[in-house]
Amino acid sequence: MRTRIIHLINPKTDSLTTRPIYFNRALYSPLAGLLAVAACIPKDQYQVILTDENIEAIDFDLKADLVGISAMTSYVNRGYEIADQFRAKGVPVVMGGVHPSFMPQEALQHSDAVVIGEVELVVDKLLDDLKQGSMRGTYKSDKLHPMLGMPMPRYDLLKKHRYVNKTFVQTSRGCHQGCTFCAEPLMNGLKFRYRPVDEVIHEMENCGARTISINDADFFGTPERPKEVMRALRGRGIQWQAGVTSKLAQDDRMLELAAESGCTMLSIGFESISRETLKSVHKYVNRPENFMALVEKVHSHGIMVFGLFMFGFDGDNTSVFDETIKFNIAAKYDACAYSVLTPYPGTLTWYEMKKVGRIVSFDWTMYDQGHVVYRPAGMSADELRIGQASAYEGFYARSSIAGRFPLHGKRHRAQWLIYNLFMRRASQTENIDSIAAPTAEPNVAPMPPILPVKRDWRAAVLEAGGAGPHLM
Repeated sequence: MRTRIIHLINPKTDSLTTRPIYFNRALYSPLAGLLAVAACIPKDQYQVILTDENIEAIDFDLKADLVGISAMTSYVNRGYEIADQFRAKGVPVVMGGVHPSFMPQEALQHSDAVVIGEVELVVDKLLDDLKQGSMRGTYKSDKLHPMLGMPMPRYDLLKKHRYVNKTFVQTSRGCHQGCTFCAEPLMNGLKFRYRPVDEVIHEMENCGARTISINDADFFGTPERPKEVMRALRGRGIQWQAGVTSKLAQDDRMLELAAESGCTMLSIGFESISRETLKSVHKYVNRPENFMALVEKVHSHGIMVFGLFMFGFDGDNTSVFDETIKFNIAAKYDACAYSVLTPYPGTLTWYEMKKVGRIVSFDWTMYDQGHVVYRPAGMSADELRIGQASAYEGFYARSSIAGRFPLHGKRHRAQWLIYNLFMRRASQTENIDSIAAPTAEPNVAPMPPILPVKRDWRAAVLEAGGAGPHLM
């Protein structure tokens, strides 16, 4: 009897961090979600084949029983093309990931089924329906996963030699912040759900890597939980990095434990150096007056700071670019990424802009945090796009790299250099020379998997036609 095959595909992203740059490697693997999906598929019933189109071609002649495609907004159109091509061959297709979860009716125009939100509690039903020939429509659990007893991601499917950062371990889901531009609270909720510490450590010890990225929205989200994980990590010889928000990154004991347990870098969503801007998007946790001292404090523990910034907020004008870059260089950020504010469908920023007609393009390919798809308030779209490009040029100029190089202290110099060389080269290979062209609106409205609690935000969602059974 022929072994049944499930072909999981990540469509080509072509972003700064997933584009192979040096030694035919990308800086980050985008496959953490699909490795977790693969872990939920019974090995004794299915063979799983995994393809990342960023590093390899898709075999459209593969005799698969099911194709599963995960996509974020910027590459969902490519996902739809892949789905259409397989379905034309008679292969059933299921889609999942952030964009199909927010736009399931759109995704169903190109697929047989859509998984909304988390896959773990619906995969058995989906596979049973596949066997019966009745897999269709949407699959969504009526509750959130408790994060207990989760299977080990299928790291054996990963082509590890093609990525610098290849192993991503999730210790929690959810985020307390509720930033208006972010999909996380509408996807996974405002409350944290934690995996048992012993299960987290078991995965880290058995994933086949000693350098790990913690794949949480905010690893330092609460005062005590990350300390439990870090205490358990001490002495295991594992090096790790994580994304955190700025507040608890100022906790001396938190940073001491991070350094003792092998932390080499923290990615921090600073977003803006303007307090008023941060308040306008509900990023209340950030205090720009403390940013420089925070970077210095993290450095004092031998940990690098990867700063994440965004341009195009309503309070921004053309001075924001030079001011931000000068600040970043003066504060000696180890690396920075600069995004154009993007109103992803279903986020609160989307509803706010959509209501007043500021969104110009609905071409999802342009939703890559580089193209400008809306009318900015304080500058022209061209000025925003050019300003973002100039930010990369300024921060990753040779003189900036030389001046910021960590000659002293315990920061990991080889890792520092890898990040700066990758980001410099990646930004130089960006091919964005114009703003997004106007398009017609989509024929379906976003439907957030989780409905906001705040009354005015919920009203905005419902008025636009979106809904969801859960509350954050």
